[in-house]
Amino acid sequence: MPTVFTHAIVPLVLGAACERRLVSWRLAAAGAISGALPDADVLSLQFDVARDTLLAHRGWTHSIGFACLLGALAALAAPRLRARPAVAFAVIAAAVLSHPLLDMLTNGRSGVALWWPFSSERVSFEWQPVLVSPISIEGFLTAYGWKVVLSELRWILLPCLALALAIRLGRRIRAMT
Repeated sequence: MPTVFTHAIVPLVLGAACERRLVSWRLAAAGAISGALPDADVLSLQFDVARDTLLAHRGWTHSIGFACLLGALAALAAPRLRARPAVAFAVIAAAVLSHPLLDMLTNGRSGVALWWPFSSERVSFEWQPVLVSPISIEGFLTAYGWKVVLSELRWILLPCLALALAIRLGRRIRAMT
């Protein structure tokens, strides 16, 4: 899995690229929290939950179903997020869905239950350029931890920043014409 910071930053960066009248800062912040939320399932590691089950890490919280569920809750909370319900749904669902898709890019052992509730099969991409993140803080204070940070910077954060800048530039060019 990428770090919790990367899972939060990706929706923030992409939210920053959107027009403020469409994606409020409240909604962007909710997207950042939602993007990291699926990793709450790491608590299963403390309770000896059998690996590769739906309640284990990368289980049902790493699915399209979970993304849609949180998107629906966001649609209900749209007035507090200062957004239209459809926009709140789309932003939060996309933020949550970005999590398993990023996890599928890591060289971790298990895939994600992306298709839950229709299937409990774990899937991942064949191309996995991102190094899997250590779970403990101590794990980051190693040479491997630094390699993980550089891997995420190269394969996730810099491309997201480039995309966000391209979107903003495109909007400015379109506004000038």
